[in-house]
Amino acid sequence: MTSPSTLRSGALSLASSVVIGVASAGPAYSITATLGLVVAAVGLQSPIIVVLAFIPMLLVAIGYRDLNAVEPDPGTTFVWATRAFGPFTGWMSGWAIVVSDLLVMASLAQISSQYTFHLFGAHGIGADATNPRVLLLGIVYLVVMTAIAVYGIDVSARLQSWLLTVEFGMLVVFSVVALVRVGIGNAPEGAHMPEWSWFNPFEIGSFSDFVTAMLLMVFIYWGWDSAVAVNQETVDPRHTPGRAAVLSTVTLVALYLLVTVAGQAFVGAGTEGLGLANPDHVDDVLGALGNAVFGAGPVGSVLVHLLFLMVLTSAAASTQTTILPTARATYSMALHHALPAAFGRIHPRFRTPVFSTIVFGAVSVVLYAGLNFASGGRLIAEAVTAIGISIGLYYGLTGLSCAWLYRDRFASSPRDFIMKGVLPALGGFALLFAAGWTAVTSWFSAIFVLGVGTLLLGIPIYLVLARMMPPFFRGEVLARQLPEPTEQIIEADAPAAEAESPTRG
Repeated sequence: MTSPSTLRSGALSLASSVVIGVASAGPAYSITATLGLVVAAVGLQSPIIVVLAFIPMLLVAIGYRDLNAVEPDPGTTFVWATRAFGPFTGWMSGWAIVVSDLLVMASLAQISSQYTFHLFGAHGIGADATNPRVLLLGIVYLVVMTAIAVYGIDVSARLQSWLLTVEFGMLVVFSVVALVRVGIGNAPEGAHMPEWSWFNPFEIGSFSDFVTAMLLMVFIYWGWDSAVAVNQETVDPRHTPGRAAVLSTVTLVALYLLVTVAGQAFVGAGTEGLGLANPDHVDDVLGALGNAVFGAGPVGSVLVHLLFLMVLTSAAASTQTTILPTARATYSMALHHALPAAFGRIHPRFRTPVFSTIVFGAVSVVLYAGLNFASGGRLIAEAVTAIGISIGLYYGLTGLSCAWLYRDRFASSPRDFIMKGVLPALGGFALLFAAGWTAVTSWFSAIFVLGVGTLLLGIPIYLVLARMMPPFFRGEVLARQLPEPTEQIIEADAPAAEAESPTRG
């Protein structure tokens, strides 16, 4: 019987894990907040960006799968990068997970709140991100979703299944209706049939535009790794989470390609009118196109309100699934003595990392309130772009960690050389390059401060913790190689000297 000091094992099936992975990406929220920015960068070539950004995502997902098959630890990149490259790199990887999730929570809360007011016809309030009522309702969403995350992973999964059903259904309906209207010639000015030229990457204006669009698209895909972060709460923790991660990325690319082609065919990539790159709605594409796609009749009104509900549920679902992996990352860091032991506390009844979850929820509320009023709420939009830097860092390090930790197999197994070495490393290098490029080209901007500055804050925290609790930081906890494959769930009283235990060479 599993100890009450551990997470609830066996609570999630493969289907539930895929639901969490896909819901964490927040497809409707991510599309409405980011697709217009992608189109503004590369114009009509946005569909090829959807495909090309999927490639490093899939390659890194393969790395997650193969590392999780040996060591299903909820700390994921934190643990694997520590084994591959040492305590500093591993700890900063864990910090990157926390930073990216904290930054996105403000945007998720804001979108959830605004679309609630839109749903009930209070468009004047919903259009004002800094309205105190928007802020208050956003905080309520954060508190409620934090409470659900504390209550139990199985409850969270059931909620996600319902929310994701609404989200997927409405995105498909939106896309089909838009494409049908284009096909019968009943679409706004700027509409035209999809063309193969949209998939030609050589028609993108510049390399800088290409990299910018790629990192924005990485943000739209981001979140599937949540399926791996809840690995110790799944059936068959060594295999189910990795399969769920790969299935999540494949599901997302199909959905994103459909919506991108449909939206672009319906209104084009212009900067005026309903064009996707119009600055007036570049950060709210679905909200701008809803009435145009569905019309103003009774049926259209119902579908528009369902569209508002879809974006609302997408942001709310992503809020909750962002809390899950972050709390588990800090829980793992505590059990490996890289954070204070309090972060490793498990609720005796619900078997969730209660302290980590509540702390993350509370910090999210404080950060949301701060960013909401800074620069009239614009910093929240800048945070969405800045998140790509930390995402690229920890996804990229996962790919490189996989290649490095499996390097001893390459000489004897050509298949392992390709699947565990070349492919994850290529995905990792691509994402690290995109993150680095964005950091350099955004020098001293709000994006740089939020993206790079928040990562650098981890260094003094690392140094303080290294003095307070040195074993992990001296490399005495996690050995610099993969352990023997295990499904054992780490516990709060796990020994701090794993480096002395048997490991695989």
